[in-house]
Amino acid sequence: MKKLLIIGLDCATPQLVFDAWLDDLPNIKKLVDQGIHGNLKSTCPPITVPAWTSMMTSKDPGTLGFYGFRNRKGYGYDELFFANNAYVKEKRVWNYLSRKRKKSLIMGVPQTYPPKPLNGMLVASFLTPNKDVQYTHPDSVKTELDQAAGGNYIIDVRDFRTDKKEWLIEQIYEMTEARFKAFNHFYKNDDWDFAMMVEMGIDRIHHAFWRYHDKNHRLYEAGNKFENAIFDYYKYVDARIGETLALVDPEETTVMVVSDHGAKTMTGAIAINEWFMREGYLTLKEPVTSPCKLATSMIDWSKTRCWGEGGYYSRVFFNVKDREPEGIIPKEEYDAFRREVITKLEAIEDEEGKCIGTQAFKPEDIYSNTNGIPPDLVVYLGNLDWRSAGSVGLNTLHIYENDTGPDDANHAENGIIIWNIDPTRIKELKETYSIYDMAPTILTYFGMEVPEDMIGQSLI
Repeated sequence: MKKLLIIGLDCATPQLVFDAWLDDLPNIKKLVDQGIHGNLKSTCPPITVPAWTSMMTSKDPGTLGFYGFRNRKGYGYDELFFANNAYVKEKRVWNYLSRKRKKSLIMGVPQTYPPKPLNGMLVASFLTPNKDVQYTHPDSVKTELDQAAGGNYIIDVRDFRTDKKEWLIEQIYEMTEARFKAFNHFYKNDDWDFAMMVEMGIDRIHHAFWRYHDKNHRLYEAGNKFENAIFDYYKYVDARIGETLALVDPEETTVMVVSDHGAKTMTGAIAINEWFMREGYLTLKEPVTSPCKLATSMIDWSKTRCWGEGGYYSRVFFNVKDREPEGIIPKEEYDAFRREVITKLEAIEDEEGKCIGTQAFKPEDIYSNTNGIPPDLVVYLGNLDWRSAGSVGLNTLHIYENDTGPDDANHAENGIIIWNIDPTRIKELKETYSIYDMAPTILTYFGMEVPEDMIGQSLI
C-alpha cells in the first residue's frame, strides 16, 4: 500500500459508532470488518483545538502551547488570543511528507487557518473568519472549490447554539454535502499520496440535538420530533463516506476514519466563578444582580486569588504576586494554595449533596512541556459530565442550561479510530489507542523516520 486517505469526523463517538449503530452504517462497518478499530483517547482537555493538531504532530497541548481555543498571551488579565494556525510552530504530518515530495490534499482540518504552503492543496478550517480572506493554498483554487461544492463551499455552521432547530439541521446537511462533494472532486482529479478531510457536522449535531436522542438526558422526551436527528445524520454521513470510498483504489490506498474526541450527556454546568466567590477566592468591585459574562474589569484584584474560564472544561488562573499585574498570592505560597484549591474543587457536590467527581490537573503533571502560558489548573467538572459556566450573577452554583446558548452534550475523552489495514501489520491490537500515535503511524506507513520528539508510538 502506497497511499493513505483519512476521513475525520469531529466528535464521532464510539458508543454510537461501534456499540449502537454499526450495523446501520454499512460503509463504516465494511472498513471495521476489513481492518482494526477502537477508541482513540484524546488530549487533555478533549477539545477540537488543539486535539487535531496534537493528532497530526504527536505533541501534547503543553508542547504546542495551546490549552484550548483561547489562550493567554501574557500575564495581563485581558491578554488572550485565538489559537489559529499562525501560532502553530510544530510540523504536521503533511509538512514531513512535503519534504519527501509526497503530495497532500488537506480539507477542513481544524487549526489550519491561515493556510501555510505545502506540496499539494489545503482548504482551511472553521476558524477561518469568512470567505473573503485567503483560506486555501493555493489561493487560486477558491473559485473551483465553490463550483465543486455545488455552488457554495461552507466552512462551518456559524450558529449551532440556536433554538432554530429545523434551520440548523438544514445548514448542517448543506455543509456536509458541500464538503464531501468538494473533497471528492479534488480527490479524484489528481494523484495524492496523502489525503485528509475533517467534517464538523457530527460535533455540531451532537451539541444541538443530544437531549432529543439520549434517553438518559434529563430533558429527553420520548417520541419528540428530533429523536432520530443524530441517528439519521450518522447514516447520511456514512452514505457520503461510501461515495468517497468508491473513488479509492483498494490495491494502493488504505482508509482511516478518526475523530478527535467523543461526546456524552451534559448534566448541567457549574458556575465556576460563583463558586470562587462563595469560597472567598474571587471578589467583584460591585455586586452583580443579573446574569452576565465576567469581565476582568469587574474584579477587585486586591481581594482576588483566582478566577476561571467557562467551556466544556475549566481553565483556572491564579493571581500571583510579581506575575499578574495586581497579584496577591505570594510565590512561596503558590503550591500550598494550589493544593487547597484542588481539594475543594474535587469535593464539589451536586444540588443533592453528592460529590460529582471533579478532576483538577496541574499542567506540569499532564504535559511533557508547558509552553506559552498554561492555566494554573485544568479542571474536568464532574469528570466532564458538567461543563464550566463562567458567568456571574446567576445566584446559584448549578445551572441546567448552557450560559452561552443551547448545548446538550459535553466532550468525552474517547474518539474513534477505524483503519482497513491488514491487522497483522499492527504491533498490538488494543481496545484504546492514543491520539498521539497517529502522526508516527502515518510517517511509518510512508516508510519515513519518526522524529524523536514525537510522544506517540507507531501502531505498525
